[in-house]
Amino acid sequence: MQDLKGKVAVITGGGSGLGRELALCCAARGMKLLLGDVDEAGMQETLRLVEERAPGTESTTMRLDVSRLEQVQAFAELCKTRFGTAHLLFNNAGVSVNGPIWENTQADWDWVLGVNLYGVVWGIKTFTPMMLAQGEGHIVNVASAAGWLNGPSAGIYNVSKCSVVAMSETLALDLRDAGSEKIGVSVLCPAFFPTGIADSQRNRPADKADTIERNEIAEKRAQALKYAVEHGRIPASDVAEMTLKAVEDDQFYIFPHRKIKQLIAMRAAAADREKDVFDSMNPQ
Repeated sequence: MQDLKGKVAVITGGGSGLGRELALCCAARGMKLLLGDVDEAGMQETLRLVEERAPGTESTTMRLDVSRLEQVQAFAELCKTRFGTAHLLFNNAGVSVNGPIWENTQADWDWVLGVNLYGVVWGIKTFTPMMLAQGEGHIVNVASAAGWLNGPSAGIYNVSKCSVVAMSETLALDLRDAGSEKIGVSVLCPAFFPTGIADSQRNRPADKADTIERNEIAEKRAQALKYAVEHGRIPASDVAEMTLKAVEDDQFYIFPHRKIKQLIAMRAAAADREKDVFDSMNPQ
């Protein structure tokens, strides 16, 4: 996938944040775009920016709840109808909740795992056969540093992103077993950078609205998370560009924030000591 011009990029969570920046990077390379998101107004703004920066880009959108297999299947059918196939899939949609893990509600678990975990599961299940049939493609699963480093007050998010790392590694190995060397896989594991993830409640469905009332500790953690996201040193546009270059280089692990690998090594050392839980917020 070194020459992306004329190829088709499929992006979930394309209405804001990293999804929007990925769309802009793909359009700059001459790709066609299919965007999915529950935020329809956000997707239209993404298309406006795409047309502004890469006039004439072929693109379309669909309101998409990635937690529902039937909707992801309809998304894939739209891709076939509009473009014939898909070459580059970004399983990017993501949400988060805060709070002590024993206080999270069933609705919290259903919502976050539905988007962050099952959104990736259904993307892989639906689009991989399409790529196998055509003999080429690349899948980028957006995990997080939280896929390796589990901080407090983000239990469901941590579980979902650890699962995305595991799925990505397994997918790459399964494709290797199937002799499908021309289908690449990457797992993106950024730390904090400016997106709307801290305000993802804005898109939370009414039937999954039951959540906890934050106590003092949870509120402090939530505000710290929001500050960290808003003041991330690497902008979403740079993370997107790093990701596209990694695809072009057929790179599996993508760590935009280099310090994360140092913390992973420290976590491994803590596991070797077998004594105290590793705290990436206060590493020892």
